[in-house]
Amino acid sequence: MPEPSPTTPKRRGRLFRFGAAFLVLLALAGYLVVQYVTGGAGAPGCKVVSGRGDRTSYEFTPEQAVNAATIAAVGTGRGMPQRAVTIALATALQESGLRNIEHGDRDSLGLFQQRPSQGWGTDKQIMDPTYSAGVFYEHLAKVPDYTDLPLTVAAQHVQRSGYPEAYAKHEPDATLLAAALTGRAAATLTCQGRPESDADQVAATGPDAVRAALVRDFGRDALQVAGAEVSGARAASAAPSTSARARGRTVTVPVPDGAKRDRSGRTERERGWQLAHWAVANSSALHIARVSYAGREWVAGSTDSQWRPVGAQGAAGAEMSAGSVRIVTGQ
Repeated sequence: MPEPSPTTPKRRGRLFRFGAAFLVLLALAGYLVVQYVTGGAGAPGCKVVSGRGDRTSYEFTPEQAVNAATIAAVGTGRGMPQRAVTIALATALQESGLRNIEHGDRDSLGLFQQRPSQGWGTDKQIMDPTYSAGVFYEHLAKVPDYTDLPLTVAAQHVQRSGYPEAYAKHEPDATLLAAALTGRAAATLTCQGRPESDADQVAATGPDAVRAALVRDFGRDALQVAGAEVSGARAASAAPSTSARARGRTVTVPVPDGAKRDRSGRTERERGWQLAHWAVANSSALHIARVSYAGREWVAGSTDSQWRPVGAQGAAGAEMSAGSVRIVTGQ
């Protein structure tokens, strides 16, 4: 019987080191691909922080941010309180992860996994986030004293889920999102603002697309403010105006800075912050480069994506002091 070759262990050692090195190279290549695709910032791309200064935060993707902003806009447009928006967001987080998915249990669809066979609407309607959020709030409003109920109980009255206790784990994140996306917590939502890949981009970008998306989520009447200042002139109808700028184009949404409250109990300043946060949440999808409101400014692609104070000088400062949300697009 021949004796084992003394070189066999050395050969095995070389093979092992080669295999380990190959795996490291694969991992490095994967990392570089992710960095290239995400611009070096990495997922998820959006973040909301607590307005109470307790360092609580929630990170999410641009896709989730768009859907969350729509859910909040539809709720406040119906005069629903912040608690209703929290319930809706927690429900969507559990049912779909805030993604508008085309599948689910049996014939369930969309953000809230609503079923056409159960009378929630047609497939096309349910896959429309504005519609699906609206019909959710319609059912929630019929629940007696829903604002005083535990979130799981209120959500279950609407959803009739087989796992009602699952909604509870999303309440902290939904509470943070609702505070930012209803405008109650100012300058608390940021995104990196990197445009999505070509396959995921919306059909159109630029100021017209921003205006269409605003009307889609908030409704035309909700964006009209009688007698507001638009580009330094009194406007008979102050729907979102569009004006050219040297670096891109700007959509200006007038927001009077007064004490008047809307049907959900929010001040006009809070409504302004809702619009500003909505624009940041939609920054990747609509190629929004800059958002300014109430002396603060967010700029896409900055290293920390924070809201920064800006000076009240020049045209930009004049518009902000007049109470306008300025949304600058990259196209």
